Amino acid sequence: MKPIIFSSIFLTLFSGTLITMLSSHWLLVWIGLEMSMLAITPLLIKKANPRSTEAATKYFLIQATASMILIMSVIINMSYSGQWTILNKYNNLSSMMILIALMMKLGLAPFHFWVPEVTQGVSLVSGLLLLTWQKLAPISILYQINMILDLTPLLLITLTSITLGGWGGLNQTQMRKIMAYSSIAHMGWMVAILKYNPSIMILNLLIYIILTVSLFSMLYTLSSTTILTMSHSWNKTPLMPSLMLLTLLSLGGLPPLTGFLPKWAVIQELIKNNSILIPTLMAITALLNLYFYMRLIYSTTLTMFPTNNNTKMKWQFEKMKPMLMMSTLTILSTLLLPLSPVMLPMG
Repeated sequence: MKPIIFSSIFLTLFSGTLITMLSSHWLLVWIGLEMSMLAITPLLIKKANPRSTEAATKYFLIQATASMILIMSVIINMSYSGQWTILNKYNNLSSMMILIALMMKLGLAPFHFWVPEVTQGVSLVSGLLLLTWQKLAPISILYQINMILDLTPLLLITLTSITLGGWGGLNQTQMRKIMAYSSIAHMGWMVAILKYNPSIMILNLLIYIILTVSLFSMLYTLSSTTILTMSHSWNKTPLMPSLMLLTLLSLGGLPPLTGFLPKWAVIQELIKNNSILIPTLMAITALLNLYFYMRLIYSTTLTMFPTNNNTKMKWQFEKMKPMLMMSTLTILSTLLLPLSPVMLPMG
């Protein structure tokens, strides 16, 4: 891909998301979402092969359907209220259609089936963009319209997403699919707190992006996409398995690592609002995610890959890819918990 085309695609991708985040008019919001969707499609098929073409087609069809439902709900609402602004009165049909469209955009259960398939079919960098940057625009819309959404559907979406995000990743060996199911579960945690304290949802999103970028950077450095190839990493770069152990434990939400902070904040806020059963179920189903993170840690760090000869080190090394900001990302992924009084919104 030529540099000018590549830069144009990235400019369109970033500007589309920014237009959506900064707009209060539904037509501009929709245009921003469309720009973002059309710009990322060429990035998904940058390495042209049947898998990436299939993944890009699935992504395009799902996102186009979600955009159609969204603009339909906006037109229904405009005929009902006579306004195009985001913050106005909604009838029940349009608010439910908007929620369904945003669930499809974010990959929330039960509209989550496309996320693992699309992420598995594209490269690591494209998968990273799909699981991080592409979440910003739909979540910014949810942040603005949280007052019009009903609590009961949101809590059902939360429990379904966390459960299926953990259940789906249990038997996976492909790292991109595991990260996709992890994304579904984390999106469930963000939706859980939407009605009570949207600021905690933004904090949750920020920490999720830091952890995901950190882990994808390690996978990119190792050129590793499966559990089997990750088990070879100790004799390529001995330090990398230790960093991956900390990042995976943080992604699972274990104290005293950074990933514990959003889960702690969400559970605390739900209990403050007299909701005991929901955070209990969320904490129990989060153990499913922790289980498959521990599988990765076991195969990567705690075991030595068997070899037929006596030497335990590789004699021929591939050229390593550059580790951009690896130390910074690892520190942010593991050591932010002491800053929680500063980061948590005052309630």
